[in-house]
Amino acid sequence: MVSASRPKSNVRLCSRTAPRRRRRKSRSLLQRALRQRLPIYQQLMRTDRPIGTLLVLWPTLWSLWIAAAGIPSFKNLFIFSTGAFLMRSAGCVINDVADRKIDGQVARTQNRPFATGRASTTEAILLFIALCLLAFALVLFTNTLTIQLSFVAVALAFCYPFVKRFSFLPQVVLGMAFAMSVPMAFAAETGHLSADIWLIYTAVVLWTVAYDTFYAMVDREDDLRIGVKSTAILFADMDRVAIASLQVLALLALLLAGQKFELGLFYQLGLAAAAALFGWQQFLTRHRQRAACFHAFLNNNWVGVVIFIGIVAHYVVKAQG
Repeated sequence: MVSASRPKSNVRLCSRTAPRRRRRKSRSLLQRALRQRLPIYQQLMRTDRPIGTLLVLWPTLWSLWIAAAGIPSFKNLFIFSTGAFLMRSAGCVINDVADRKIDGQVARTQNRPFATGRASTTEAILLFIALCLLAFALVLFTNTLTIQLSFVAVALAFCYPFVKRFSFLPQVVLGMAFAMSVPMAFAAETGHLSADIWLIYTAVVLWTVAYDTFYAMVDREDDLRIGVKSTAILFADMDRVAIASLQVLALLALLLAGQKFELGLFYQLGLAAAAALFGWQQFLTRHRQRAACFHAFLNNNWVGVVIFIGIVAHYVVKAQG
């Protein structure tokens, strides 16, 4: 009797442990799959190239500091800094989805996940949605006006990569998308939008079109061959003149904004440093070499830095005086 009962006990034990083993095996397979896909998702999000996040972040920080007339709330700093990363990443993902059939024909993008067949459209769209939802979850901790503005920002970010199919002005749409951080930051910090903030918004749009035209100049020969449009193609031989004009107009808009928000000498010194950097970019690109144009694009990070330093210095000195 005893020997006969043992097999039944073993059967019951096996019946209980088998589902556990299957669950552990499923988790292990899922973890292994995620580890294999994670580098591809990171490449789609451009986590190894933070320049895009920084170019979104600097105008955001300018706006937060000006809206708060000093140091903004930690909550808004966290929300908008994290949101800049998430939405720039989402923009890169949807850009790759839009360009999935042409990236392999462009020298700069031929190693991207779609060009090499390592990513699927479905998983990229799901990643885009997940990033947008995470960013939206952050915005929910602000106020109604900021939430409403976030829908405009997402719509512009989604539209940008498709505009280059039928218009020579995708950089303008990109500028409008990047500059949405300005009204959103003011809305989150103050709860309303004054007319003066649109000077900063306009400056950011102009600045973005300028530096992204440098970026488009890198791909101009490939874009002409495959039929993709950009401001670099639109401006043609007048590209550097057009960029210089945009840079001057951006500085003028920022100078006017400084007067409206009563920003003093240190802010103006920041703008002077930005003007010097714009001059350096023009010098770099005098022969329109691809590497030089890309370096000029990257140099715009320092434009954002020096203007931010000028704003912070103004409020530090004002607080002490």
